Amino acid sequence: MKKLKTIKGTARVEQMQTRGGNPAPNQFKIWDKKGFYFQSYWSTIYFKCNKTGKEYLDFNKWDYSATTGKFRNEILGEGIAETREKIKRGEYILAHLNG
Repeated sequence: MKKLKTIKGTARVEQMQTRGGNPAPNQFKIWDKKGFYFQSYWSTIYFKCNKTGKEYLDFNKWDYSATTGKFRNEILGEGIAETREKIKRGEYILAHLNG
């Protein structure tokens, strides 16, 4: 993954890659003191809190498009059916991650 930017040692951003190894437009992994984020275009899709280990998906954006879904599946290491089951079981918490 290509390292894009570090902000005074507090955050790291990496652009995701396509299957062919090219930079994936608008798909980013972000780490900061609070945790790990997956951002697709201008929306936070997923957040894992460092302090609690809890995992959150954005209520409105987690299944927004085929492109978002493809990269979300890569981040989570699972398909959409398993993600839906984990939401039902409360393993992923649906929250408003975008304000």
